[in-house]
Amino acid sequence: MNNSMNQSYKGSIDRITYHNPENGYTIARLAVEGELDLVTIVGAIASIQEGESVEVEGEWANHPKYGKQFKVENYKPVYPSTLEGIQKYLGSGLIKGVGAVSAKRIVAHFGAETLDIIDADPQRLAEVPRLGKKRVELIAEAWGDQRQIKDVMVFLQSHGITTGYAVKIFKQYGQESIQKVRRNPYRLEREIPGIGFRIADRIAQNLGLGHEAPERVQAGIRYLLDQAADDGHVYLPAVEMMERAKEILEISAELLPPALEALRADDGVVTEDLHYYLPPLHRSEVGTTSSLKRLMQDSVEVLQIGEEEEDGLELAPTQKQAVDLVATSKVMVLTGGPGTGKTTVTRRILHLLEEGGQKVALCSPTGRASKRLSEASGREAKTIHRMLEFQPAQRQFKKGRDDRLEIDALIVDEASMIDVALMNALLRALPDMARLILVGDVDQLPSVGPGNVLRDIIDSGEVPVVRLTQIFRQAEESHIVHNAHRINDGQMPIIDNGSSSDFYFVEAAEPGRVVELVEDLCAARLPRHGGWDPLRDIQVLSPMYRGETGALNLNQRLQQRLNPEGRPYSHRGNELRVGDKVMQIKNNYDKGVYNGDMGIIDRLDAEKQVLWVQFDDVVEYDQADLNELMLAYAISTHRSQGSEFPVVVLPLTTQHYVMLQRNLLYTAITRAKKMVVIVGTKKALKLAIENDEVARRYTTLKERLRGEVGEVLEAGKVRLPDAVPTPTIVD
Repeated sequence: MNNSMNQSYKGSIDRITYHNPENGYTIARLAVEGELDLVTIVGAIASIQEGESVEVEGEWANHPKYGKQFKVENYKPVYPSTLEGIQKYLGSGLIKGVGAVSAKRIVAHFGAETLDIIDADPQRLAEVPRLGKKRVELIAEAWGDQRQIKDVMVFLQSHGITTGYAVKIFKQYGQESIQKVRRNPYRLEREIPGIGFRIADRIAQNLGLGHEAPERVQAGIRYLLDQAADDGHVYLPAVEMMERAKEILEISAELLPPALEALRADDGVVTEDLHYYLPPLHRSEVGTTSSLKRLMQDSVEVLQIGEEEEDGLELAPTQKQAVDLVATSKVMVLTGGPGTGKTTVTRRILHLLEEGGQKVALCSPTGRASKRLSEASGREAKTIHRMLEFQPAQRQFKKGRDDRLEIDALIVDEASMIDVALMNALLRALPDMARLILVGDVDQLPSVGPGNVLRDIIDSGEVPVVRLTQIFRQAEESHIVHNAHRINDGQMPIIDNGSSSDFYFVEAAEPGRVVELVEDLCAARLPRHGGWDPLRDIQVLSPMYRGETGALNLNQRLQQRLNPEGRPYSHRGNELRVGDKVMQIKNNYDKGVYNGDMGIIDRLDAEKQVLWVQFDDVVEYDQADLNELMLAYAISTHRSQGSEFPVVVLPLTTQHYVMLQRNLLYTAITRAKKMVVIVGTKKALKLAIENDEVARRYTTLKERLRGEVGEVLEAGKVRLPDAVPTPTIVD
């Protein structure tokens, strides 16, 4: 049997080893025409039965444990042409209501035309002796269901849709799949998980939809806004919309106004001051503004501050200012870098509120951060999702405007991580009379999701803010804390590679050498000399994902060094092994795991493509869920937000030029509790510190809080600038 790529085989399904009805993933044995040995086929197959004749298309792969397997990319049913084959096919159990005996009688009556008759006029089965009316109806219904499923799958596959996506589409639309996809293939990007604009666009082109079709332009606009949201923006300005449409969609600007108007009329886009928003993001920004103003407009009960210090520590002037502000304010922000006493002030604020008879809740955006807050305060702290009682099935929070939290005050830690949608949900659930205290380091990277909420609130000037700057004696002894502040102030860190230091710099210019040193530090030097656990204590943070010193390559190198013997499981070109360190990269409310959670692969079943990851609890992942996991020996600095690690190893080279930014370096260093090791060049370090340009996010929360945003445009007023400015080219 030839093992080249893109082959096809015809045969009958001998047996089905495994089938997952949720995602269609199937393992089966195929009896190939003209071959003695059965072939193991694997892939997403919506509907398949033992005894069924099929044609499969795909490629061979060599599984490390199970040997040669044929990975199915497309498949279609093949109906037998001989009388013997037709009889065997009908009697295989494929069609409910037909057994071996009745199959023989049906074929004896209709002969070679049997399948055509059942397909075109199944009621003629009543002509067959001893087939009752109920049996005929059962057979007709079963045949119709099978045929419709297969017709849908063949149609979808013929237009460039892989079997995996075809299964998802059929599960969503059922028998209406063909009509819905034909009518508007771009609906797939909104309604089918995993199908983005690019895939939907390819399908549309296969169906003959024009490049400038209104459906494509509208879907393209949503795609541009989705991309902008992925980059942290709440909206796109008109000029940038035009530029991106020309570059990415390859369409002219005059096509945009009618498409924008159609989307606006269908609640697909909001237009405001030549800004274009996805409606959920616009509602989130408007809602956050409204909630903050609602909270601040009510009078506040002034709390009495006692003379005695709760913990015997005397507060610094700015710390005391923060406590005094809470006593007289409804809303306030407490910000500051590491070692400035945010935790001390938070505890003192909590004590003040409780002494004043206030019912106080504490929360944070991530499980790790809420756990730290709980440990620091001695009180229960919840994630925002848990506090608002998120309901996975409905994809919404139980707590909100109609069912608010029964509290008098809320302390929110790591507020810089909260995007505009989550902040809107949180504030909606606060009672009018509640106090709100936002705590966070505004100089860290902003939220992964859209918005720059904490920064905008501070910069608006509408909310009282206390910024802690003094580093206290205990923290001052830490080179990590001291150097983090130096970097934030635009100064080079003080490097002392002595045995008492917690901040080290290892010089290496060549990227290959940097990788070798990072690998050796994680696998040998730090565990040997510091007793650090390579998986649980040491975290590599890279400014970039790709490149020789990026997280992707470092993960592969560290996996091979730290976990070479783990049983492998291949997924989309990557190997996952028992014992691997992995990270959840999107919120999965059904499983109770969230973006940024880290765990260890506990066990796996490669044949069924299922694995289990040990987080706080053991969580099961099937093939459809695996895109939510990534190796986490090395992660990007952006993905480290809200986390703390005993040891941080940071490769820093001029190869990372695009990402050499002060706030990114500052964030990476402040993730470390006990030790930082930078591997790279002083030049790269200097470039990062000197680059204090923070990539601008398109948000209007600051302006809304100030009352400086115009009205949402009425119907028919969607407009664009007359022309796109020609960019200046600098040699």
